[in-house]
Amino acid sequence: MGNTISLTATDGFSLSAYVAGDAAATKGLVVIQEIFGVNHHIRDMADRFAAAGYAVCAPALFDRAQHGVELGYTQEDIGKGRDLRMKLDDARVMADVEAAARHLAGKTLGIVGYCFGGTVAWWGATRSTAFAAASCWYGGGIPGTRDERAHCPVQMHFGEKDASIPMTDVDAVRAAQPKAEIYVYPGAQHGFGCNERGSFSAPDYALAQSRTLAFFATHIA
Repeated sequence: MGNTISLTATDGFSLSAYVAGDAAATKGLVVIQEIFGVNHHIRDMADRFAAAGYAVCAPALFDRAQHGVELGYTQEDIGKGRDLRMKLDDARVMADVEAAARHLAGKTLGIVGYCFGGTVAWWGATRSTAFAAASCWYGGGIPGTRDERAHCPVQMHFGEKDASIPMTDVDAVRAAQPKAEIYVYPGAQHGFGCNERGSFSAPDYALAQSRTLAFFATHIA
């Protein structure tokens, strides 16, 4: 189990973050939330990575719009999450990601994210030089920024039946990023890695998680 701390971005903004794992670990991960805040699921994922030997920091990116956001997965929550996402400035999102990376200074870092966070993890590879590897789970904004240049190895995970990310978009990402590891999970839907969603698929989560851990083991010395 971890605890909540405060981070300060370069523009002076203070945001909270959930941290877990051994602070003395030589390898670290920044874990990026879905559109539901740093909720139980994201803290659970942070704890799982901490158990694998990483020092973990999960910044509360919605603090720029509203402090302390923790949503569930109802249609009402989805609407609230989308509204909060629209209030964020992408450059400030990355400033908050960099603040999380600075908290883990001195470690070799990876970044992993889910849904909205999957897109932000992609930006961590393209808009930051803080990370040695990026794992991006069903990031809906990746196709629209697929031509950006990655500064580190990238892995992506998509569900074949994701209603918000059609396979034509995944094909476009493959064409634009031939060096990226891109996996499609047959029959899986959006959010297949979250055991609090109706779309959760335990076998697909287990496979994607094992690939993510192997990817980070390879690229985060």
